[in-house]
Amino acid sequence: MTSIVAHELPRTTPEQQGIASAAILRFVEALDSQIHEPHSFMLLRHGSVVAEGWWSPYAPEHPHMMFSVSKSFTSTAVGLAVTEGRFSIDDVVLSFFPAEAPADPSEYLKQMRVRDLLNMSTGHADDSFNYIMAREDGNWIKGFFDTPIPHAPGTHFLYDTGATYMLAALLYKVTGIGLVEYLQPRLFTPLGIENATWDESPQGIAIGGYGLNIKTEDLARFGQLYLQRGRWNDVQLLPEAWIEAATSTQIANGNPSAPSDWTQGYGYQFWRCRHGAYQASGVFGQDCIVMPEQDAVLALTSGVDVFEVQGLLDVVWDYLLPAFAAEPLPENPDAHEALVKQLSLLSLPPAHGQGISPLAARVSGRTFEVDTNALKIEAVTLNFAQAGCTVRLKTPTGEETLSCGYDAWQHGQTSVFNSRWIPDGFTPIVASGGWMTVDCFTMIVRLYKTPFFHTLEFNFIGDEMMIETRINASIDALQPLLLTAHSV
Repeated sequence: MTSIVAHELPRTTPEQQGIASAAILRFVEALDSQIHEPHSFMLLRHGSVVAEGWWSPYAPEHPHMMFSVSKSFTSTAVGLAVTEGRFSIDDVVLSFFPAEAPADPSEYLKQMRVRDLLNMSTGHADDSFNYIMAREDGNWIKGFFDTPIPHAPGTHFLYDTGATYMLAALLYKVTGIGLVEYLQPRLFTPLGIENATWDESPQGIAIGGYGLNIKTEDLARFGQLYLQRGRWNDVQLLPEAWIEAATSTQIANGNPSAPSDWTQGYGYQFWRCRHGAYQASGVFGQDCIVMPEQDAVLALTSGVDVFEVQGLLDVVWDYLLPAFAAEPLPENPDAHEALVKQLSLLSLPPAHGQGISPLAARVSGRTFEVDTNALKIEAVTLNFAQAGCTVRLKTPTGEETLSCGYDAWQHGQTSVFNSRWIPDGFTPIVASGGWMTVDCFTMIVRLYKTPFFHTLEFNFIGDEMMIETRINASIDALQPLLLTAHSV
């Protein structure tokens, strides 16, 4: 296994690269005050890391779900395969899938090219992923081909996660291996990206449009490769012409004069941004922003709601963009020390409540049966001790116990909060809890390798318990889930 140390990005003070430490401190403070759920950032200038931070319990050694940042990695794999002569972006999509093709494909489907998958111009009016997920037989490729195509391919932009899945499926067809295995010697190993994982479809194919899990520094390296136009350690990993095409506007996606970073044009699975920048972007605030004019890269992981994503980018433009100077600045040890101290103290606090309540002794150890609910929790037992609380949950698949500290995080794992984004199995967590009132115990459960955390409020009313659960971010409307439980 290649050593991480051998591939570590160089570190310098911000001043050496023409940025004032005080300006970065203001940026970090803005993230803290204006963005509800920052998880990490890494800022590079002229190829060196000038600042980096993780809001505890998030940490540099932990991978993070990248969501649609995955699309840009899939695009990169396509660029590598095209360079190797495996196919052309002008090849017809149907030609790769004769076994899955409809008996009587539409004219527009017969016209669809690889290029149209890359720039989200398949001609669909709805994201084909909805049709893909509806396939009861798990054949996502056929689900894509079942999607109606009302527009001529190449003429209409529609953000289409299903299109990226088809790129991953195409790569699997022509290479015979998955995306991680294909990218390992060609991209991951040269960049020093280790232990990348990618969630797969029922067909055993990397999802492509999401599902990649890597660390923040891995994301920063990826951005730096693109900033260096495909060159890494004096080796051209990806042709400069591909980098140029992938990050240029291939199709219009709105009004470029609008104050939005989502209407500046779309490339090959990359978004054009304001200020001459472009980005690999994932929902809930996963971003790799490349700023060629400033010779800078910013990698971010977050857990913000979908409506806050533009606000996250606005903080970047408002606080970082004016800070880039053309020449190195005089060293400022006091300002740099203040920045380093602030970065070392970044944290998302555990639940602040009381470790004791007059009610604790009466409800501790009692089992409450839960009415039918979306989380499939059948019974709950809370046990309160001096050091913390344990919550035993019974589900159709068995029992599991969550441990939470009072005003402190406790590590564990759970499968209760699995979803379409989180595959089956146990997910690492940290949890904390406390009595917010004499009859309400609140627990925060952070799935710290994802953008998500869940808040559970246990309200005790006589022999009943009402459980209100909330998630910090969702594509759907954020609404609490109410569970009713009865003591047995």
